[in-house]
Amino acid sequence: MNKHSILFIGLDTHKTFTEVAYIEDVRGAKPQHLGRILSNKSAFKKLVRQLQSKYPQATLHFVYEAGPCGYWIYRLLTSLHQCCYVIAPSLIPKKPGDRVKTDKRDALNLAKLLKSEDLTPIYVPEPEDEAMRDLSRARETTMKDLKDAKYQLKALLLRNNINTTIKDNWSSQHLRWLAESQKSRTPINLNNCNS
Repeated sequence: MNKHSILFIGLDTHKTFTEVAYIEDVRGAKPQHLGRILSNKSAFKKLVRQLQSKYPQATLHFVYEAGPCGYWIYRLLTSLHQCCYVIAPSLIPKKPGDRVKTDKRDALNLAKLLKSEDLTPIYVPEPEDEAMRDLSRARETTMKDLKDAKYQLKALLLRNNINTTIKDNWSSQHLRWLAESQKSRTPINLNNCNS
């Protein structure tokens, strides 16, 4: 490997383990499967040290698919002064008819595609932006769940012929009516519930 070469490392990440493959920046090089490591900070730090020791003159370029585990790998590798790219799974080119998917093949493919410059990295948000996005998504999910619960309660009351004259559903007056009317009524037969 020459002095200013690049080592392209593909990572197929999972919650508990990561498959690692790499390819050297020389013509005709074939991707090599390095193996499986644990998906934790110490294992990634050890991987960087091993690769730097084996290829002391090379610049390391890592790539992995964005997934549910977030961007901690990106942040760790960049804090170690390594180049790292995160790729959206939908932006990874696929050959027609290539349907066999294994972790090893995915890691090898990522390394090869990074070397050939066929990948488009995505923007990695700052931790504060990611936290705000997570909060916004959680609120959106909660509001949908609340709306669904309200529809289910209205359907339950309708099936049991419990009516109100209050026009403004879910106002404080309506909620008071729900609480008071349930105290004075016989229990609703939940066996009629289809939810």
